[in-house]
Amino acid sequence: MNKIAVVPGTFDPITNGHLDIIKRAADIFDEVYVAVMNNSSKKPLFNVDERMDLITQVTCDMPNVKVDSSSGLLIDYAKKRNADAIVRGLRAVSDFEYEMQITSMNRFLDEQIETFFIMTKNQYSFLSSSIVKEVSQYGGDIHGLVPDIVEVALKEKFNSK
Repeated sequence: MNKIAVVPGTFDPITNGHLDIIKRAADIFDEVYVAVMNNSSKKPLFNVDERMDLITQVTCDMPNVKVDSSSGLLIDYAKKRNADAIVRGLRAVSDFEYEMQITSMNRFLDEQIETFFIMTKNQYSFLSSSIVKEVSQYGGDIHGLVPDIVEVALKEKFNSK
């Protein structure tokens, strides 16, 4: 029986920390859906299609990874995909409280879908899309923090503004 997981996020943009979590989930689960969530409280730099395209490019060597999007509840998306699990990355203890609230609500809505937390590698523990965007906006070096195509896409976005 195929084990299916959803790795959700806004991925604006995808970082090497995100990619690490996706790769590790792909090693554990038979199918992994990377779900680009459209969070109405955030103002993304990249639109959903651009984010999906970047993720598709950087995961092309992972045949069991599919890229999709959703603007509804994560748990509804997971049910639609017949997912067994939701996989979330944790960087630091500060992430845990927020993730625990989300996990508890998802469990309330559907106790059949488990949530798994994967600790990020130490080298990515400080990394967030917000920090990457800010450093890139001011011309800082983000090489090694995001895949090369994302670095190029960020430079193009900020040079066009």
